[in-house]
Amino acid sequence: MSTPARRRLMRDFKRLQEDPPVGVSGAPSENNIMQWNAVIFGHACLYYNYFVFSLGTFKLVIEFSEEYPNKPPTVRFLSKMFHPNEKSVG
Repeated sequence: MSTPARRRLMRDFKRLQEDPPVGVSGAPSENNIMQWNAVIFGHACLYYNYFVFSLGTFKLVIEFSEEYPNKPPTVRFLSKMFHPNEKSVG
């Protein structure tokens, strides 16, 4: 069944393939257009041509509802992220 949200997601995916943004990749799951898998590629930070750090690569899942695009999708990061104010336990 093709709903407005599903048609919109198909158009969004086609546009993403035709003009992909730098540092981001995403596509619908094999059998569910309402769930996408995406990756954000962090760039490396250079200082006077010396490698300082990399911002990492982050995998995420984006879940769309039938109310898309009027209701934003739910985004869940699968990759563990470092935050200086967060402890690994507790």
